[in-house]
Amino acid sequence: MYILGGTSATSLATVLSRTLNQPLLKTTFKRFPDDEFYIRLEEPIEGEDVLIVQTAYPDAKIVELLIMQDAVCEAGAKRISVILPYFGYSRQDKKFEEGEAISARAIAEHISIHADEVITVDPHKEHILEFFTTPARSCSAVPQIAEYLKGKNIDLVLAPDMGAKDRALQAATLMGCESDYLEKTRIDGTTVKIHPKSLNVHGKTVAIVDDIISTGGTMANSIKELKHQGAKKIYVACTHGLFAGQAKEKLTSAGCDEIIATDTIESEFSKVSVAPSLAQALVHLA
Repeated sequence: MYILGGTSATSLATVLSRTLNQPLLKTTFKRFPDDEFYIRLEEPIEGEDVLIVQTAYPDAKIVELLIMQDAVCEAGAKRISVILPYFGYSRQDKKFEEGEAISARAIAEHISIHADEVITVDPHKEHILEFFTTPARSCSAVPQIAEYLKGKNIDLVLAPDMGAKDRALQAATLMGCESDYLEKTRIDGTTVKIHPKSLNVHGKTVAIVDDIISTGGTMANSIKELKHQGAKKIYVACTHGLFAGQAKEKLTSAGCDEIIATDTIESEFSKVSVAPSLAQALVHLA
């Protein structure tokens, strides 16, 4: 089996190669002067299993993935497994108004054309896996995030809302501490209070665990409120760190003690690797 790491997942593909003890496929990538993408596989792969690792975000990386898949198919690979550490467009999973596209489905259907299976990490909603026309499944980064947080003496794991409470509970169980979720209470027309549903944060070291941090606005407001309620330290952890716009500044200025993300999207905050979870999901190929 060969592992082909795309330009958006170079580090993760390297770690996964070491974890699975499988070689990286030697490949040339470049951009033409008009910015079109070019790939050339430098080793024969006819009859081989190939694992393509590429985060489908932002848009240009999706085009790269489709071209990588075509190259591997054209070269005669026996089986193509596509790893989407982060599946872009996953939050556009339904129509809110007539005339809209179901973007997650559109992208999934195109990725499925040259894929025998697809594996992604912590999708925003599990039902998006049904959009793929080839077998698709997911794995979780929560065990790796919990392992990292164990060294921070966390007293309480919080989910940012009720919908994410199971993620917080899983992390807390692995860490041996309590969990809760944040809820919003409207005080008046302009004031909303954010507070844990059941537990007190005063004097506690808190970790807020989410699947995605995008602009960071909601998370920053939560940090400020928890600090106001007497939290001693606040760690923010997510699987997919988009950190769009001024997200970093929002979180740090709000009083966050550390920002933690995985390598599904490679950034300065990628302190946790999802390679162990992916390797476990891929044991049937290794």
